[in-house]
Amino acid sequence: MKAAGRIAYWMVALGLLIAMLVSLDYQADQAALISLVFGPCAIALEFWMPKARKPIDKVYLSLAVLVTVTLLILVLHHSLWTTMTQDGFISTQKEVSPMLVNPAFLGVILTALAVGDYFWGKWLGGRFREENRSITFYSDRKSVTLSVNDIAYIESNDTEVHVVTLDGKSYRNKTGINQWEHLLGEPFLRIHRSYLINANRAILSTSDCVLVSGKELPVSRKYKDTVRTAFET
Repeated sequence: MKAAGRIAYWMVALGLLIAMLVSLDYQADQAALISLVFGPCAIALEFWMPKARKPIDKVYLSLAVLVTVTLLILVLHHSLWTTMTQDGFISTQKEVSPMLVNPAFLGVILTALAVGDYFWGKWLGGRFREENRSITFYSDRKSVTLSVNDIAYIESNDTEVHVVTLDGKSYRNKTGINQWEHLLGEPFLRIHRSYLINANRAILSTSDCVLVSGKELPVSRKYKDTVRTAFET
């Protein structure tokens, strides 16, 4: 059901994008081709942005995606909508709309698509939660598959994280904690920049600590109100 929901989101989003491009004097088939450029780039932005730890890395990633989208649009125009005349000159059948080479406009479109998909995915995760879902990742170059319900918490430690299970096992992984938060969804709760816990397996022992699988983890000031509200409800 969640996969169908994600597909429906992209169909609607790309349909709206096609309608917008048609309003810029593109034909429907031309608009459809150009809209397909935005989908993969927005997904790449959504996937890689949480992995960018430093602000400058986020800037570089944003610039790389913007440049990629612009180049793909220009390539489409050059390869599909230009012809060679008998005199050897290139005749352009369709000029590039100024909006489609405007970084601000492209940034707004890509951000809207990526943010919309992120929040839609989180809503679907809460609405159609799979009780026995599992997750597969790599730890020390070995593939590991765990039931999400068996994960107690995620601990971030500099350039790697530790996936700790209810029975005390720990698995090293290179995926950032922000990406883990996105992958796991509910009922996992961020309590600290270094900790993501399974709220169904935790107890709020004090206003500053959470007890998870026999270990007390600190609650930072940034997440204190969110954590208190989550455990009260």
